[in-house]
This record gives sequence, C-alpha cells and structure tokens, in this order.
Amino acid sequence: MPNEQQAEGNLEQARGNIKETVGDAIGNEQMEHEGKWDQAKGNVREGVGDLREGVDDATDDLKRDDYDR
Repeated sequence: MPNEQQAEGNLEQARGNIKETVGDAIGNEQMEHEGKWDQAKGNVREGVGDLREGVDDATDDLKRDDYDR
C-alpha cells in the first residue's frame, strides 16, 4: 500500500497529465506547461515517498535484527 507521499504524488501526476492533455487539445500552452510542471512535482513527491518507505523498511529490519539477538 502506498504511503501518503506516494499517493499524493500519483494523484498530482494524474492531475498534471489531464491538465497537459486538455491544454494540448484546446491549444492552451500555459495549461499544457502547468500540467507538465504538476507531473514533475508529482514525480518528486512520489520519489520522496519511495525514499521514506525505504527508510521505514530499513528501520524495521534493524529493529527486527535487534529483537532476534
């Protein structure tokens, strides 16, 4: 299950994709660029979520190793 950052990043990417597609369809370059920017922000947010998940997993592994000793 994705964490909050990953979910928000995915949602922001989807919104950006829609905005880019609509902007392209109606010839609105500003909307199209905003959509690309939103997608980029979503990618970064998702990456932060991925990093957080990795840190949480590593922390859990360390705790489990300490418990097993």
